[in-house]
Formats: sequence, C-alpha cells, structure tokens
Amino acid sequence: MIVFESIIVGLLAGGAAAAGAARMFRAPELQGMGAFRTLGEMNACNGDSMSHFSFGLGFFITSAATAIGTGALTQDVLHRIIPNWTAAVINLGGKKDYRKSISSNLVVGAVVGAVVFVLLITASQLVPIELANIARQILSTAANNMINIVMPLLFLWAALDSGKTIGTWSLVLAGVMQMISGNSLPGVIFGILVGSLAQEKGTKDKTFRTMLIVVIVMICAIAYFRGFHTKLLGLLGF
Repeated sequence: MIVFESIIVGLLAGGAAAAGAARMFRAPELQGMGAFRTLGEMNACNGDSMSHFSFGLGFFITSAATAIGTGALTQDVLHRIIPNWTAAVINLGGKKDYRKSISSNLVVGAVVGAVVFVLLITASQLVPIELANIARQILSTAANNMINIVMPLLFLWAALDSGKTIGTWSLVLAGVMQMISGNSLPGVIFGILVGSLAQEKGTKDKTFRTMLIVVIVMICAIAYFRGFHTKLLGLLGF
C-alpha cells in the first residue's frame, strides 16, 4: 500500500514539478521567488545529462538521509532532484532539449517522480532499525536547530544589512512571532515585506498600509489558533 501510494503521489508531484520547471524558461514577467533557484541551477548544468544527473544525485543522497532520520521529504526533491533528473533523461544523447516541451517534461517527470518517491519513502526499510534511530535523533535535532535558530538569524542578519527601516520592522516582528510561536523566522519575513514597502514608498502609501493590515491579521490568526491569547490572559490574571 505504501509503495502504491508513493507511486501515485510521485506521478502527480513529479509531473507538476518537471512541467513547471520547463515552463520557467518561457515564463511571464512575474513568477515566484523560489523559481529562480531552480532556473539558475538548471541553467548551470546547461542541458548536459551527466551534469543534471550528478547534481540531482547529490541532493538525492542527502534527501534519503533526511527521510531515514526524520521521516520527511525535503524541498530538494521537487526543486532539484526531479527537475534535473528529468532534464537528464530528456537530454540523454543530446537528442532533445528539456526547455522546449512542457508535455515531454510532464510525462518523464511523472515517471521520475514515481521512482524517486518510492525510493525515498521506502529508504528506511533498507537500513537497520538501530541505525535509523540514531539518524533520527541526530537529524531531528539538527533540523530543529536549523529552522528555529540558524535560519531566523540568517534572515535577520540580511534584514539588518538592508537598512535601518527594514531591520527595525524585522526585529520587532521577529520578537512578536518568537513569543507567539517560538520561531521568529515568520516575523523576520513579515518585517522584510513591510519594511521594504515602508522604505521604498513611505508609511503613508496605500500599498504599505494594506500590507501592514494583512500582516497584522495573519499574526493575530496565528496567535489565536496557537492559543497565545489564552496564555496572555492567564499571565494578566484573567
């Protein structure tokens, strides 16, 4: 059942990711920030099958280790492994160009996705239980520290380096989100968005005020669903 479900999810996710990667080369003026990472990395391999395969293989190994240790698939599966391995298959022998056809990427990507998902999801069965437990203890701690400590500090560093306005907003909202959720990273990102608009257009601009309202609503929603309001009322004696 696990293998069957992995194949279904892999077909859907792999086809979508590979077709989306091909579409980036003919994208409109606006596209998501995450697309540029995949686009740049695939351009660096420049259609060479061995380069695409070896690039994806490096992230496949780390993704397999993470899957064994934490039981979760990393973003590298969709961002790096499937698009690059799809390009490697399509460009095998130099007969085709993965950038020219979305349909061929869809089909090949679906097959590659199915294979990758099955291998990663069943990877825990390939190692002894004792070794998997050790990996889980180490990688879980490392992943938590990366998400809760390292990433917020890196984003905050970048925000502070971008100017006084962006840095101030990021620092304030990082503190708010740290109290609410125990992770300041969303607050830093909110601060970068709000601070950038404040720095470029001023605090009286309609776009800035709209973004500020959206951020406040999102923070309030997060606080409510995480029960922060009950903790706050308890501290105030209510």
